[in-house]
Amino acid sequence: MRIGELSDRTGTPRRLLRYYEEQGLIVVGRSPNGYRAYDEYNVDRVVQIRGLLDAGLPTRIIKQILPCLDKPRVIHFPDATPEMLATLERERDRMTARISCLTRNRDAVAAYLAEVRGDAEAATADRG
Repeated sequence: MRIGELSDRTGTPRRLLRYYEEQGLIVVGRSPNGYRAYDEYNVDRVVQIRGLLDAGLPTRIIKQILPCLDKPRVIHFPDATPEMLATLERERDRMTARISCLTRNRDAVAAYLAEVRGDAEAATADRG
């Protein structure tokens, strides 16, 4: 597939897809005419990258852990420095805190919707 289709399927601007390629986050083939040629694997990879970026991980960390995400049971990370491990631990802890916050907010919105919908249903029933 060409860059436009990958962009449409992942909701990722073309410019960002080129940036991911420059950073070594995705590997892109080229067609005989020189156009980028993406395969189905790139769709999942881009979605994965977007999720990691949304979680706040920098691209330099993402680049190092992406190979581990393909085969989680066969993780071999020979160049993991103590600093890298500490960074990953901080990021994991930050994500855990963010998940807790998002969960609380989601539950609050759900409770609000339930209350509003309950009131709307009650008001409709009172009119009938």
